[in-house]
Amino acid sequence: MSNQESSGKCPMSWHGAQMDFSEAMSYGDYLGLDQILSAQHPRSPNHNEMLFIIQHQTSELWIKLMLHELHAVRQQLRLGDLPPAFKMLSRVARIMDQLVHAWDVLATMTPSEYTAIRPYLGASSGFQSHQYRELEFLLGNKNAALMSVHESVPEVHATLDSALRTPSIYDESIMLMARQGLTIDAARLEQDWTQPVQTNASVKAAWLQVYQAPEQHWALYELAEKLVDMETAFRIWRFRHVTTVERIIGFKTGTGGTAGVSYLRKMLDVVLFPELFAVRTDL
Repeated sequence: MSNQESSGKCPMSWHGAQMDFSEAMSYGDYLGLDQILSAQHPRSPNHNEMLFIIQHQTSELWIKLMLHELHAVRQQLRLGDLPPAFKMLSRVARIMDQLVHAWDVLATMTPSEYTAIRPYLGASSGFQSHQYRELEFLLGNKNAALMSVHESVPEVHATLDSALRTPSIYDESIMLMARQGLTIDAARLEQDWTQPVQTNASVKAAWLQVYQAPEQHWALYELAEKLVDMETAFRIWRFRHVTTVERIIGFKTGTGGTAGVSYLRKMLDVVLFPELFAVRTDL
């Protein structure tokens, strides 16, 4: 037995691992684990509320990463530097896959268990997530009427107002096509960015050119497929949300006042990049 072990002191290393962090940054320090792991504050006495809280907190962290990636994607599209954008778009699609599987964990909560915690949720609802709203705005699903939900927090409202009034990822993709010589209607390039995407014949025709001659337009061809991958993952995420909510609360009104499942089902009809899906019929 070493003198250090016999004296009861901790060893300075264990199989090469550093053990003393009194003067060095630890894993917990780097990740801010004190703040993260102390951010769960159940309001009910029910055991299952911790699952509900952590499910939504981790979802917000993943959405934060998606926003980080998509803001960078938009900048790369403006610069015409597509390879980094492809990597980021792939990452966003995989994050959405991760969020799809997260619903499997929440689905272990039964209706009886949710009923026990629901009175403690008040009017709080995922409908109020400003990060999710910014995500939708960045992807082109603009809706100025929903801005009023966030008026009570000026800095959040300002961030969303900027996202509402600036071109989406898809808008930037269409402007990139125009810069690369494909014909896009001037009205589409100068549209009111606060409005949701509407199908445009010139955009569909431009994507058709890309798909009919992929070797000639390879970068745009790859961009199109990355966007389709991402929207497909987003649709699956939304669908899994609907089915999980129906499994747990049926057709009750949501805590935030929405119609619950029927409202979420309407959201399944939203198409973010309409011409990219419509063009497939013409190929």
